[in-house]
This record gives sequence, structure tokens and C-alpha cells, in this order.
Amino acid sequence: MAITAQDVNKLRQMTGAGMMDCKKALTEADGDFEAAVDILRKKGQKVSASRADRETTEGAVFIKLSDDSTFGVAVALGCETDFVAKNESFQALGNSIAGLAFDHKFATTDELLAATIGGYTVESSIIDLCGKIGEKISIVTYEKVTGDKVISYLHSNAKLGVLLALKGVNGADVTEVGKDVAMQIAAMKPIAIDKDDVDTTVVEREIEVGKELARNEGKPEAMLDKIAQGRLQKFYKEQTLLNQEFVKDNSKTIAQLLDGVTKGLTVSAFKRVTVA
Repeated sequence: MAITAQDVNKLRQMTGAGMMDCKKALTEADGDFEAAVDILRKKGQKVSASRADRETTEGAVFIKLSDDSTFGVAVALGCETDFVAKNESFQALGNSIAGLAFDHKFATTDELLAATIGGYTVESSIIDLCGKIGEKISIVTYEKVTGDKVISYLHSNAKLGVLLALKGVNGADVTEVGKDVAMQIAAMKPIAIDKDDVDTTVVEREIEVGKELARNEGKPEAMLDKIAQGRLQKFYKEQTLLNQEFVKDNSKTIAQLLDGVTKGLTVSAFKRVTVA
């Protein structure tokens, strides 16, 4: 059957695919719009598969907080180029995925991918957009936090975001200090909140590295443990949030900064989310 320009435009409006792709799909489907949509979706799957080995080093982080600031989610949606990251369809999909994650509080990224959005699963929606745009698109990270007060930070390029959960607020205004701590997390990349939160395998590795360094420096074998423990304390100071020096005032640690706002104020959780 003859495919009219009106038919092509209708399918384009339905799917967002290019005009030539829509015409080819309608021709292959003998004018059946539903079949044409499936053809375009299959094309998207092929595009996605063919670009599976591409790196998604660009993209954007999408954050959503509850009105009472006690819960927040962050989704990093990756793509191949900055141009696509700014695309209206990409931005709309990212916001929709973050909203869905916020509404359902999924435990894992797999659960989020299997959830339905606009009649299709999130995974299918990503594949569809991949087909339309011609780039690999994927959820790089999905995180959520709950706390007495949840504060977010989104870097100016939208490629890096932080969710920070505070406890022990005690009615204090913690917005400003929370923003400062969230920015500290973005810049300094702590691996844990405090010393006790560092994985034991990481601690053991740091001790062994400390011993080996001291041994290579010619230190006596009997002193290796003590020297390694000293290096470990330096590691904690650099890599755990509460023990880091506050970047805006290195005379105090983050723990001291928070406690100075209100006694007992501390961090209960944080997530640093980036597309890279």
C-alpha cells in the first residue's frame, strides 16, 4: 500500500524516530502502525546491541527528593556524547526514570529496569531511545538514601551528584552545612563515613602495603606493625568523610564541623553518583 507523508509524520510523532526510518518501517509493515512501532523498536535493539561495547562517559544525573527531605533518589543515565546528554528526549527519559525510582523505592537497578514506564519497561524505553538517537544509553548508577534530613548536590555539568543523609538534626537548620558536606563528598570522594565503615579487606590491604613500604625503607621488622598503623590512620583521615579536613576550613574535620552546628549531628549515609 502507498505510504503517505501524513502516515510517516504520524508514526514519527508516536515514536520520535527519524522520517526515513518511519517510512521504511511503515513500508515493511504494510501500513500497520503497531507493527511499524515494533519494527522500530527492534531496530533500537539492534543499535543497542551493536554499540554494547561503547563507553558511556557522558550523560546526566537526575535527583529527586521528598517534600519533607527525608528520602531521595539519584539516577545516573549515561550516553556517549555530551550532545545527546542535553537532548530533550534523553532529559525527559532521565527525569521519568528518576521519578519512577522515587515512587517505588526499588531495591536494585535490575528492579528499576524491569519496571514499567509509559507502557514499556524502563529497559525497553532505553533501547527505544538508543535506536532513535543512535548511541548507547544505559543506567550507570541508581542510588537512594533515607535520613532525618536528606540534602542533595548536583554539579554544574549535571554529570556528578551527591545524596547526603544526616541524623541528629534536633530541629537545627542544617541546609547550609549539608550543602558544604555534600560538596566535600563530590570533591574528595570519601570511600566510607567513618573508620568502622571501611571494608575489612581494604583495611588489611592498607596495613600490608604500609608494612611493605616501611620494610623497603629499611625500617626494623619489629616496628613494621606500628608504622603500618600510623599509615592506616593517615588513610582514614584522607578517605573517610567524618575524619577528612573540611575543605573550606582545614582547622576542623567534617565531624567537628557537624557537631559545631548542633551536638550529635552526623552523617548516616551518603551516595556519590557520577556518569563516568
